[in-house]
Amino acid sequence: MAVTTRTQPPRRPPRRRRLLYRLRVLRHDPTALLGLVLVVLLAYLVVAPLVAVLSDAFRLQYGDEVHAGQQPGEWTGYYLWRVFRSPISGLLFWEPLVNTIVVAVGTTLFALLLGGGTAWLLTRTNVPGRGWLAGALVIPYMLPSWTFSLAWLTLFKNERSGGQPGFLQAQGVRTPDWLAYGALPIIVTLGLHYYPFVLLLVGNALRRIDAQLEDSARVLGAPRRTVVRRIVAPLMLPALSSAVLLVVGRVLGTFGTPYVLGLPADYRVLSTGLFQSIRDRGTGVASVLATVIVVIGVLIVFTDMRLVREHRRFVTVGGKGAMDRLGDLRRRRWPAFALGLLVFAVSVLVPVLTLLLSTLTRTPLDLSTLTLDYWLAERLPGAVGFPHGVLRGPELWEAAWNSLRVVGVAALICAVVGLLIGYVVVRGTAPRIGGFLRQVSFLPYLVPGIAFAAASLSLFAVARGPVPALYGTTFLLILVMAVTHLPYSSRSGIAAMTQLGREPEEAAQIAGASWWQRMRRIVFPIQKGALVTGITLPFVSGLKELSIVIMLTTTGTELLTTLSIGLVDYGYTQLANAVVLVIALLSFTMTSLTQRLTKSGLASGLGG
Repeated sequence: MAVTTRTQPPRRPPRRRRLLYRLRVLRHDPTALLGLVLVVLLAYLVVAPLVAVLSDAFRLQYGDEVHAGQQPGEWTGYYLWRVFRSPISGLLFWEPLVNTIVVAVGTTLFALLLGGGTAWLLTRTNVPGRGWLAGALVIPYMLPSWTFSLAWLTLFKNERSGGQPGFLQAQGVRTPDWLAYGALPIIVTLGLHYYPFVLLLVGNALRRIDAQLEDSARVLGAPRRTVVRRIVAPLMLPALSSAVLLVVGRVLGTFGTPYVLGLPADYRVLSTGLFQSIRDRGTGVASVLATVIVVIGVLIVFTDMRLVREHRRFVTVGGKGAMDRLGDLRRRRWPAFALGLLVFAVSVLVPVLTLLLSTLTRTPLDLSTLTLDYWLAERLPGAVGFPHGVLRGPELWEAAWNSLRVVGVAALICAVVGLLIGYVVVRGTAPRIGGFLRQVSFLPYLVPGIAFAAASLSLFAVARGPVPALYGTTFLLILVMAVTHLPYSSRSGIAAMTQLGREPEEAAQIAGASWWQRMRRIVFPIQKGALVTGITLPFVSGLKELSIVIMLTTTGTELLTTLSIGLVDYGYTQLANAVVLVIALLSFTMTSLTQRLTKSGLASGLGG
């Protein structure tokens, strides 16, 4: 007789044993826990500021209850009406929007003409000194953007704004307002700063086009104009569209140049209008403007991504020898070199020498009035807010220390967090956490700097729960600086971890090494190149950053960039020029060290 037995279901281990097992797993591989910590951190530092600024745009702020007829904190459409429909909406939004479009279009055309022309010269012709020109013509991008605007003021400033007159005005030549301030000087100076951006994008794209395609078209009888229109132009569309959209995005968030050259003529763009609203304590209006800038920035970057995907069908395959074939300029080789040298002189030598000479002469650029007072004098006649040379008083040294401290700590945090994000994205087993970290760490790149600063100010200006008010603290500057540069370090960390196999860690884990030991002795040493890049690039960018910090600094947290703008406000143009030269020297030195450490260059591949 068969005996049937009932199998008992396996007993689940006690809850305590399961908990101990999970703790042991986390101790040996805390990737999941690290991912959760990073998710919470990025949600608070990246997403929460954007939510806060959006909330402030629809909640009534204190002081506006009389005008809106509501109580503070209530949901309202008052600020939307004030910005878009009120009698002063033209001054608050529509006029700055039109000015922003004019500046963006003009700057883009100027940068395309100058950057595209020099890119063709360097990559498709046998112009002499291609290697030297390729390095020299990207130097303007290493300088603070408002270096060119201060040099412009030194040359063309008239009596409309206070302080020392410009060189032409001192020589008896009356410069009109349209030449000294407003759209034209802003477009020219921003174009001189951003044309290297176009040069790099277009130049690298030109080098990848197979010259055999052009040769084949010419053999079939196509004229040069047809070759350019039917072959070269379609293949260049991805690089050109990216250059256009990214230059427009940069111009949208830039602050220093429109502030220096637009304020005397009351020429406002969206970035300076946002700053003015915050200065006037119009938090609700500023929140609406910041939201508009964020939306435009996001649309620009997503449009660029869409165009890049669509243009992937324009692909060529060819040998390197064919792609490197250069056009022979013959007798025009040296005139072409002279043209490249002229561009370098106008975009680097003239601005830098103008600023330097202005700090060495009492009357701008008048060599008969040479002096070192603006650098070394213990007492400057007539100066009140800054009564001594820049190297004499404590202001420059305190600002320099603050800049090096804030930017240095932010860059270090940025590099470490970026590598940890790369580790979780590549090594983690939770695809949703990895996807969140990948996307949110890139989000600050989509937001123009001044808009993200306004969003951070909206979140951290007052105490929220256990987090105290951080406005006016060095900690807030470090935090915002690190978050805004996180896209570069996170992408570097993801790329670096993708190239690192699991075998070294697995071998160490078998040998009994803890997770921290594996990170300290294997991952960090192997990825030191990514760490160096993740530190130096944010450091160089942070030294000359103004748009992000202009609304976050106070008297005790002055940086070099805000000190320079403050001196412009006082009308001390020569002292402001001296501070900008210090920033430019630090930026150029750090960029050169970065290129030596990473054995790379901004212009690698352009000059042969």
